[in-house]
Amino acid sequence: MYSYDYLFDFTVGIFMKIGHSRKNATIIAKILLAAEIRGIPSHGMMRVSDYYELWKAGRINVKPDIRIIHETPSTAVVDGDGAIGMLAAVKSMEIAMEKAEKAGTGWVSTRGSNHFGIAGYYAMMALEKEMIGITMTNANPMVAPTFSASRMLGTNPIAVAVPAGRQPAFVADFATTPIARGKLGISEKKGEKVPFGYVQDREGNPSDDPSILKKGGSMLPLGGDYKHGSHKGYCLGAIVDIFSAVFSGANFGPYVPPAVVFLPLLEKQVGEGTGHFFGAMRIDAFQPAGQFKSRMDEWIQTFRDAKSAPGNPKVLIPGDPERACEEKIMKEGIDVLPAIAKDLKGVAENLGLKFKMQ
Repeated sequence: MYSYDYLFDFTVGIFMKIGHSRKNATIIAKILLAAEIRGIPSHGMMRVSDYYELWKAGRINVKPDIRIIHETPSTAVVDGDGAIGMLAAVKSMEIAMEKAEKAGTGWVSTRGSNHFGIAGYYAMMALEKEMIGITMTNANPMVAPTFSASRMLGTNPIAVAVPAGRQPAFVADFATTPIARGKLGISEKKGEKVPFGYVQDREGNPSDDPSILKKGGSMLPLGGDYKHGSHKGYCLGAIVDIFSAVFSGANFGPYVPPAVVFLPLLEKQVGEGTGHFFGAMRIDAFQPAGQFKSRMDEWIQTFRDAKSAPGNPKVLIPGDPERACEEKIMKEGIDVLPAIAKDLKGVAENLGLKFKMQ
């Protein structure tokens, strides 16, 4: 097990070494470690080697000029200038909240960015301002639309954070696929198969191979197949793509730059980098904040009191599993898979740094 502080300091050091300021390296490390402690290791330390390889390939700008290129009182388009996604996303969500302070709601679509880690982090930024936060991002194409064998969409997550009063906040953070791409990577490193309905081979046949993407296969939309509602997952992924990329001028669908170096960049581009979408809604733009949070408490308690089906645990509220993970992991430490630790050690050595293996 590694302590939070050790991995945090190590990660700051890595990103400073490749050219980021301490302030920006700290933002990146904070978000990567937020994924680890919230039980989402697929977007945590595992990604350090991915970002390092993207930087080596010249696809991450470590000194970006992140700026608004179009705006109205309640909306903006932000250009990330090739930044690592965390930096473009934090700035974009801050702009959305600033606009919400003045106009009641704020909406930002971002282009010219890269993979940004866990979507929930940015939605949760709004909680500190007594706002509802919404985050979406498109991603490199690994998902085949319903009935297709072609990779056209990313895992395209959606996150929504809603404050409450006595109860903890409602935080939904989910991919529009049955599994996140990073979790396929975790299964591959563990030598495990995945359930059928997650991926298919290059011809569109069902597969349980977590490395199938490297062999030309694809992921499936949420639902897995048409019989189980994959067309609805396809619709959700398409909505995210449109809000994130068509609005902003980022690359959409099959043209989104891959977040991993084993997939080549396409010669054709229809926009600038990867796209995100952010929303912030001031609660008191709809009703007094205290009244709303009291009603959210009642909503949450009502669902907590739902009768569990036989053999099942009690009903959870979105955000409960992540909060439980945070409490447990901050006490016990962060478990880094040996294969990921080996990758981290290799990155560190290439940069003249050290990483202790456990």
